Amino acid sequence: MIDLHTHTLFSDGVLLPSELVYRAKYKGYKAIALTDHADFSNMDFMIPRIIKVAKVLTDNYDILVLPGVEITYVPPKLIKEASDECRKLGAKIIVVHGETTAETVPPDTNIYAVEAGIDILAHPGHITKKEAETAAKNNVKLEITTRKGHNATNREVAEIGLAAGAKLVLNTDSHIPENLLTGEMIVKTLSDSGLPENYYEIMQKNASEIILKYQSK
Repeated sequence: MIDLHTHTLFSDGVLLPSELVYRAKYKGYKAIALTDHADFSNMDFMIPRIIKVAKVLTDNYDILVLPGVEITYVPPKLIKEASDECRKLGAKIIVVHGETTAETVPPDTNIYAVEAGIDILAHPGHITKKEAETAAKNNVKLEITTRKGHNATNREVAEIGLAAGAKLVLNTDSHIPENLLTGEMIVKTLSDSGLPENYYEIMQKNASEIILKYQSK
């Protein structure tokens, strides 16, 4: 299993990176990204520390740990600037907190995010055709999420995203141990999203595509 959207004590998760990663390994994960919430106030503090611990855990726990961020509530016009700065600091996976219906996210976050060429647009909410087409053009993956509340529009994201040629990934947005993936959770999420059970293999390939892009750098 690959999960490219999780949170630790560096933002609003409840586990240290070491705890989260080992629990993920125990559940059968082969790769995980640590993507705590970031904006211009904390990215320079957080990213170097996540990079350090990601290397330690990858080397010792036989699981690939990728340092990343979830750019969150940054003014939409500044998302590309924030993403570029995170890349310079060494973040490998750039997720943007999309316009979920569960929260009051700044309007136009989705379109500025997919135009910025980030890696994953998380829980996009009522995604538009234009946003999905731009994601496809810029190879930005759209997230199907297992997280309660954010998952309310999974079916809509899958339908509009696939019609536009965008690629989907399955992530947990984990904040607590119980959020980590299980086989049962995968099957239910795919079913609720209107996707066949075997589509998870495609989502894993899409996630691997992101990983391979940055492993070569």
